[in-house]
Amino acid sequence: MTTLVFGHKSPDTDSTGSPLIWAWYLNQQGVEAKPVLLGTPNTEAAFVVEKWGFETPEIITELAEGQDVVIVDTNNPAELFDNINDANITAIIDHHKLVGGLETKGPIDITIRPLACTATIMHDLMGDDAAKMPDNIKGAMLSCILSDTLEFRSPTTTDVDRALAEKLAGELNLDISAYASEMFEAKSDISAFSDAELIRMDSKEYAVEGTKFRVSVLETTAPKLVLDRKASLIESFKAVEAEDGVDQVLLFVVDILNEEATLFVPNDLVKGVAEKSFGATVDGDSVVLPGIMSRKKQIIPNLKL
Repeated sequence: MTTLVFGHKSPDTDSTGSPLIWAWYLNQQGVEAKPVLLGTPNTEAAFVVEKWGFETPEIITELAEGQDVVIVDTNNPAELFDNINDANITAIIDHHKLVGGLETKGPIDITIRPLACTATIMHDLMGDDAAKMPDNIKGAMLSCILSDTLEFRSPTTTDVDRALAEKLAGELNLDISAYASEMFEAKSDISAFSDAELIRMDSKEYAVEGTKFRVSVLETTAPKLVLDRKASLIESFKAVEAEDGVDQVLLFVVDILNEEATLFVPNDLVKGVAEKSFGATVDGDSVVLPGIMSRKKQIIPNLKL
């Protein structure tokens, strides 16, 4: 049986590139594997796929019972298909906190490390076989690291991530800043996406004291393109909340270059979250949060009602 390798339902660069990387590695080990996606990749991820000459992985909409799978870049059942525990999970590779709720048919390999990027973990797991990576796999790995670290601006960045990115860029004869700029420009092109698609594009469900949030982050070098759509995005929160079964959308527009985030504030609940979580003074329907870049380290762990 072919092993399917996939990440979460809102595929960013790491959740698109890491399945490509690990499926390549498994095939090198004699395990028939195929990278797949659980949703449409964002514009940056699509750019990376094209840049390095990959075919866009198949987007699957269901999972057969007993299907062999490797889960990467998540361990959260809420970010996977509802029947994920009916599959035969053979491994999990992730860099997020352990959530719980996944059930396996037997003992499996689980690797969760406090690094900025799943692809960085994969490089270490490959051992000497990492030297066999072709340029397109190296390019995907570099792209994952630069995306998840925001070119080393994110507080999630570790020395391990940075050293590997610099090594890969050297082997590929790439200027990191120039290539990262290309990636971020691709990510900033939101013209083809509806408001609901933007809200869900890079988001996690997270509960605080019984209140369920969809915590959404839009990382961009052109925040004005998103901020100009503020009114319609806020209006679209209601439909997304109803369809997704959450109480509130929290949308943070991360300005990569100025290293700050703007939180949209549609009501008193979010105003209270902004004031209690980030010490912000809210006057209007948005608030700028200086220095806030990372959902994993700076946003979700600090959320308070």
